[in-house]
Amino acid sequence: MADTFCKRYRQGMVAILLLCAFSVVFSPSAAAVQAPQPAAVAQAPAPAPHTGGEANLVLPDLGQVDFQGINGRTLLMGGLGVCVLGLAFGLVIFNQLKNLPVHRSMLEISELIYETCKTYLVTQGKFILILELFIGVIMIFYFGALQRFAPVKVAIIILFSLIGIAGSYGVAWFGIRVNTFANSRAAFAGLAGKPYPIYAIPLSAGMSIPMLIPALSGMA
Repeated sequence: MADTFCKRYRQGMVAILLLCAFSVVFSPSAAAVQAPQPAAVAQAPAPAPHTGGEANLVLPDLGQVDFQGINGRTLLMGGLGVCVLGLAFGLVIFNQLKNLPVHRSMLEISELIYETCKTYLVTQGKFILILELFIGVIMIFYFGALQRFAPVKVAIIILFSLIGIAGSYGVAWFGIRVNTFANSRAAFAGLAGKPYPIYAIPLSAGMSIPMLIPALSGMA
């Protein structure tokens, strides 16, 4: 039985090899290679190689581009204005929550939670900076050595990568701080037996975080 299986296995492999050879020989690409090419086609210049990647992106002049009838530069500046308004809104909510009445015991618990989260944030921030050090070396090698960017451009790329990291890090810090404010203040407001402050205070804290995310991310 083993001999029969081996024999059939060899026959199957031979059939597969013959099928592959047949498909290669009679494929359109092979026929195109074997067929004689006209002299005009042979002398035609080769097309320029296409280069991709972030280093070769060609950005249009926003002042000469319209989006739905709005000038691109005007739209960009309007978006930055929205980011500034979002940042102001988040800071206003932050101060309002901070100034709400709170019981001393509840305040101590919320501050303990914040200090614990702050320790985590500091540790995470150190790890991110170490990771950014390795990524920065790769960016210098890629943009400086391979893409032949000027040192000033490479420095700008690294600077804005740090700004982007700082924006995300700031949003996380703000979210933890504003939530600890809201927890203790909402708990103290619940002692009055009124339902509105119990959900209004956390809701205002939750609204400030999404408004701050595009603010810090957009300006970064």
